[in-house]
Amino acid sequence: MVVPLVLAASKTWRKLNGTNQLLRVIEDVRFTDGVVADDANLSRAA
Repeated sequence: MVVPLVLAASKTWRKLNGTNQLLRVIEDVRFTDGVVADDANLSRAA
């Protein structure tokens, strides 16, 4: 029962944007609005 649902959903799937940033996400780099947030930006936001 699950297989037909997955097959139907896969027809509308698209490639994710920002796949080149995946390693940074795995390394736990912080992003703010899609931009790497360095420590200086974090201190100004607080």
